[in-house]
Amino acid sequence: MKNRSDEPEYGIVWVTAPSRTEASAIAEALVKSRLAACVSLTPIHSIYTWRETINKEEEWQLTIKTDLRQFARLESTVKSLHSYEVPEIIATPIIAGSTPYLNWISESVVRG
Repeated sequence: MKNRSDEPEYGIVWVTAPSRTEASAIAEALVKSRLAACVSLTPIHSIYTWRETINKEEEWQLTIKTDLRQFARLESTVKSLHSYEVPEIIATPIIAGSTPYLNWISESVVRG
């Protein structure tokens, strides 16, 4: 996210959403705008604290494959579509991967 070189910074961004419908809408917007090469959706059960209360919710996990140089735009898009006051939007770098797959991410995500 700090690297400004022409080299991609491959990464995974995780976002949780309250419904499959919302998760799908976010995923489709990210792929259509070329901020993500692919988004996988998985149903999950989350237990978390919010406003001093323990909550247990069924949610959907978005696993977003992207170039982390696009993180700020990706984050802005997620926030604009998300219903949570504080959505989970966290990123980790991909430190190794199949060269053809990483090349596909590069070709699928907008540059700059």
